[in-house]
Amino acid sequence: MIAGRRALIAAVLLLAAAAAEAGPRALNPTEGRPDAVVDLATAEGAALVHGQWRYRDARLVEVDFRGPGPDLRASGQPGQTLDVTPHAGAGDLDDRDWIVVDAPGIRERRGNGRLALGWYRITVTVPDRIGAFDPRGATLVLEVVVDDYAEVWVDGRLPRRLGQVGGSLIGGFNAPNRVIIGRDVRPGQTIQLAVFGINGPLSDPPANFLWIRSATLDFYKAPRFPEVPARVLRRDPGLDGIVPAELRVEKVAEGFEFIEGPVWVRDGSALLFSDPNANTIYSWSEDAGLAVYRAKSGYTGPDIGEYGQPGSNGLTLDRDGRLLINEHGNRRVTRLERTGALTVLADRFEGRRLNSPNDLVLKSDGALYFTDPPFGLPRSHADPRRELPYSGVFRYAEGTLRLVSTDLTGPNGLAFSPDERFLYVTNWDENNKVVMRYAVTSDGGLADGHVFFDMTGAPGEEALDGMKVDARGNLYVSGPGGVWVISAEGRHLGTIQLPELPANFAWGGPDGATLYMTARHGLYRMRLAVPGAGR
Repeated sequence: MIAGRRALIAAVLLLAAAAAEAGPRALNPTEGRPDAVVDLATAEGAALVHGQWRYRDARLVEVDFRGPGPDLRASGQPGQTLDVTPHAGAGDLDDRDWIVVDAPGIRERRGNGRLALGWYRITVTVPDRIGAFDPRGATLVLEVVVDDYAEVWVDGRLPRRLGQVGGSLIGGFNAPNRVIIGRDVRPGQTIQLAVFGINGPLSDPPANFLWIRSATLDFYKAPRFPEVPARVLRRDPGLDGIVPAELRVEKVAEGFEFIEGPVWVRDGSALLFSDPNANTIYSWSEDAGLAVYRAKSGYTGPDIGEYGQPGSNGLTLDRDGRLLINEHGNRRVTRLERTGALTVLADRFEGRRLNSPNDLVLKSDGALYFTDPPFGLPRSHADPRRELPYSGVFRYAEGTLRLVSTDLTGPNGLAFSPDERFLYVTNWDENNKVVMRYAVTSDGGLADGHVFFDMTGAPGEEALDGMKVDARGNLYVSGPGGVWVISAEGRHLGTIQLPELPANFAWGGPDGATLYMTARHGLYRMRLAVPGAGR
């Protein structure tokens, strides 16, 4: 059994290495062959879902608007710009006076040619049966190909996020738009669809017209991401109420160089995470897949080739939902404003440049704590560019940067206890693999620092990396051999071993009980019985 397990893990690692060479990709269980298809370009298919296509031309119109102001928003000088009319994505739009189109007629040419714009609308109802297939509980995907570009509204919404390619937005020239329009669907459920068609290329409008090449509803029976082998070493009965007996670990994306610093964004149900080696921040969601959220995320210097990890590392959100970024190569902490501007929060302490901010955590009062080891510098501790003689833990609040600890050679992961009375800090040091615990003082400082848990004697070359805490105060630590689960009292409850060692974690999902893991080349997740703290 042991030999077989080792062979299986070796095979998974080889696949991960091959995926890394191929480049990042999301593992999408709603691609490939569906379990049932309804063709909305046929009379039979449209009738099965009680759908009626309607069409209306759209056009560009001049409207009053303001130019960019000092806040980079439309608060400047009055002027004019272009808009589209009608805005027909709303789910409750009255389209009864639109052109009625029979299903095969969606392939007829429409619009006035050249830079033509137009709306197609249809409301579909999930049927009781599709042949022998029972759609109850399935995931439903709309696949539509518009000549030449399309945007897809679902029940009055046009979901989009930075870096998104395809899905509800333009997928490419005559490319399919694949949009998940329903999960766990039920017979009788109605979904309103609005497809905005655009003739293109926009900068060189063609001598043709709008039409829909194909439109189908693809049903997938309870789609699941691929599971990977996981071994749970149970050391204490307390683990039984946290980790299910039949733990499922799913891989949702792969092919990265080294991923870190994940944070869950509730607005949009998406995960953001860094690849410091690739100098990139990615976003991932079940509906929209994988996209580059921010390129050149941590460094653009001419000597970037010297750096192993020039990009961003730790990410979190402030109380206003703005992204806070630890930039390794630029050696600073920044805030990404909603306008797209970047604000530098901290890059120097007492006149000297920071090392390479690593992980960060936000306290409920808005104070930001971050670790600053030199791991992002090309030669780490021995790098001649290093200006601070220590690896610190810092606190940033209201424009003031404060050094709160210099106890560790490699301070790395950070997490607060659920009541925020304590701050935990992991140490990346192969000779001192410890989790420190500090009392948080009334002024935000740290006191009574002591070793909370020591893994120095554990086999393996790995030191301690990222960490998260759940609502009961249990710690999840990236340590030698896997994810160490440690109780709030300091008991080792157990270790979860995966094909790859996770670097860091984020709580996500609707109830915050799914632990996402950035693990070298792959992005994984597992559902636990306890939700996260401070999410």
